[in-house]
Amino acid sequence: MSLPADADPQLGRLADAVLIPPFLTWAVPPWMAGALGRGLAGTTLYGLNIESPEQLAMLTAKLRAAAPEPVIAIDEEGGDVTRIAHRRGSPYPGNAALGTIDDPGLTEAVYAALGADLAGLGISLDLAPAVDVNTAADNPVIGTRAFGSDTALVARHAAAAVTGLQSAGVAACAKHFPGHGSTRIDSHHELPTVDAGMDLLAERDLPPFAAAIEAGVRAIMPGHLRVPELTGDLPASLSPAALTGLLRGELGFAGVIVSDGLEMRAVADVYGIPEAAVRAVSAGTDLLCLGRDQDERMYLRVRQALISAVRSGRMPGERLEDAAARVTGLRDWTAAAAGCERGGGAEIGLAAARRAVRVDGVPQPLHRPLVVEVVPPANMAAGPIPWGLGAFVPADSLRRIATGTLSEGMAGTISGLLAEAAGRSLVLVVRDAHRHPAAAGIATAILAARPDAVVVEMGLPVWRPPAGLYLATFGAARTSGRAAAEVLGLAGPC
Repeated sequence: MSLPADADPQLGRLADAVLIPPFLTWAVPPWMAGALGRGLAGTTLYGLNIESPEQLAMLTAKLRAAAPEPVIAIDEEGGDVTRIAHRRGSPYPGNAALGTIDDPGLTEAVYAALGADLAGLGISLDLAPAVDVNTAADNPVIGTRAFGSDTALVARHAAAAVTGLQSAGVAACAKHFPGHGSTRIDSHHELPTVDAGMDLLAERDLPPFAAAIEAGVRAIMPGHLRVPELTGDLPASLSPAALTGLLRGELGFAGVIVSDGLEMRAVADVYGIPEAAVRAVSAGTDLLCLGRDQDERMYLRVRQALISAVRSGRMPGERLEDAAARVTGLRDWTAAAAGCERGGGAEIGLAAARRAVRVDGVPQPLHRPLVVEVVPPANMAAGPIPWGLGAFVPADSLRRIATGTLSEGMAGTISGLLAEAAGRSLVLVVRDAHRHPAAAGIATAILAARPDAVVVEMGLPVWRPPAGLYLATFGAARTSGRAAAEVLGLAGPC
């Protein structure tokens, strides 16, 4: 596939300067290397690009060899959302765990360590932290990705996270403006509505973004969500009132506005990706993420849509020039930050995970424990990341039950587990049981027969068992699992 023969080189270069498309391999494909050499801003990496740290470092080195200081972006939040550790789980607890501890100094240190890891792997832009105020306990897409439900708490940790990441020379990107925490719909699937007037938005949702801006955040990501009083029928991601009026004007943000994935159905189902890209840039977005599974063909379609919008007069060329200039400023910042002092070390991740665990009851020694993990459907933002306590028990002592596969066979499954656990300790591991009735139902039925069973909640601890030992980790990072395993005596300290 090649560029159209009649492409305007200058206009094409401006279009390239606002794009960070993905590619679908472990190696840099020729088209990506060529586009970077031609002026493409950079790329967004996902788990499918990562086999190992060594391979990732080689990959980013080749990207950097193709162009000076490209934007190499990744969605690395720690906790439940990890790309660099998608095979094992993150060594850093997520925002809910850090918010539970409520030590901004620790949050800054954890994000500095995460940033050092990313910088060492050649990443220049982290699409984190999430600074949504999670006021809807049943929110299907934010949950443990948020620092909490209290605005002031989220604001102070937003600033700490931004400071930590950027101290390592990695640009931070606060998301999902103007706040995805009160929604009960996942924008990966459809367009959510934030049911709040501007006064409530200003009081509840905007302060963390203001705190991130005050801390010098280099980028902000708007959410694909509708705020009727602000955006009308448009999502914030395509709304001039939200981006140019509120974010740029009232909040004074001068950095780079980065789109959320344009393949997300909240916008793609309505506009298609190329049209959504044009509308996003017209509204004030500077840098476009196309989504994990898009390829060279979609990159070229979006590029051509931007060119056509300027040629037709639909979008002023100055808007594209302004966006390109802001992205150049980001690239200059990351180039200058390359010499930052960096002290990494995932040890702080485990230390933080240990501090986050909350225990209700008195742990007792376990006897040949059978660990039953109740597995909910995967969160679209996180993907199928390993989690749980399976790494700390023999393989024949672990049972995993996918809630989506249970229907009429639930009673038989439960009776089988109870029979297998006879004479043994029983540990139930759930994840956001309050959002998954099948998970809460399984746990309740088992506890009725085995009130001595231990329950470990690795999501938000909203649903709680009526009695017995209960542990909450506030996230499902690998270190959160280890911290719970240490409390139960399944793993020794390391």
